Amino acid sequence: MTTPILDEAYDRLRHTGPERFGWLSNHAPMAVECLIRHGHGDDVHRWLDGYADRLEERPRGIDPITADEWRDPLGDPVRTGDWLDHFERELAGEPWRDVLARWWPRLLPGIAAGATHGVIRVGHAVRALLDAETAPRVTELGHGLAYWAARWQPLAAPGAGRYPSTDPRSALDAVPRVPDQRHGIRARLAQLADLPGWPAAAGAVPGDPAGPVPERLAAVVDAAVVRFGGHGYAEPVMLVHAATAPNAVLRTLPALPAALWAPSLAAAWAATAAVTAAYAPADARPAPVPRAGTGVHDLVDRAAAGGDPHAIKFVDTAIDTHGRSGGTAVLAVADRAIDDITG
Repeated sequence: MTTPILDEAYDRLRHTGPERFGWLSNHAPMAVECLIRHGHGDDVHRWLDGYADRLEERPRGIDPITADEWRDPLGDPVRTGDWLDHFERELAGEPWRDVLARWWPRLLPGIAAGATHGVIRVGHAVRALLDAETAPRVTELGHGLAYWAARWQPLAAPGAGRYPSTDPRSALDAVPRVPDQRHGIRARLAQLADLPGWPAAAGAVPGDPAGPVPERLAAVVDAAVVRFGGHGYAEPVMLVHAATAPNAVLRTLPALPAALWAPSLAAAWAATAAVTAAYAPADARPAPVPRAGTGVHDLVDRAAAGGDPHAIKFVDTAIDTHGRSGGTAVLAVADRAIDDITG
């Protein structure tokens, strides 16, 4: 995807912060990448105009982060401006793949950062960079890495071992739910440390341990997409991340050294399991019925017309799943997701 519209959009957003009101994510860079990729480039600047009131200025730095003193400010949102400055300096001096490879294993244990929006933003930036290496795309990667670092949030330590089922959908069905689902994601994820069954559910990645990592990770994404059809009604905006977070990791694999693939799979599965534990309802509703004549382009058009960034990003991920599975079942899930998310 070499269209200049994406670089124009990134330039419009480069002086904005990764959040607003101190905790809500800036979805604009991710949404515009999806819109352009799926043929809605002509809508991007108008979409950004409508999103403008949800953007805040880029935060200023407080104290520079040095190459050997990065651990203390990790996970400190007050230092967001410092992290933005830090990655701007690093990416100005080295190839983006080298910076990514150095920071990926440092950030991976905190994959829950910003309700997983840190890794998701990085995944969209990497996908754009793999299409074309341009200065605005490198800048956007730096913003994604900075957001991830500033909101770095480790999950409760998982266990280890082989999952008793090789089916990711069965594995997701077996994930225990946190007992108190009244508050935000940080409060919910904090309960994982005391949740019986969490180490067993999160620590052993489903699938054949000898199988290729990209295929195993794609199966996790596909299971989360399909499962949304029955369970997304409870917390649709949050449960989309059970699919979009591992898909961001999957999209990043081609830019990473192969030695980082296995830990990436483990972290992606833990993120999917954590979002499921935090937000999935106890009971599933019937699977959605495909709407006659609905195709991929219809779903993209619906999501683009509605304008909701979570709907846009979920449809983007569901299209990947549909490309692997075919048929109408996944399209029906995406169709229902648009309704659930936009209300």
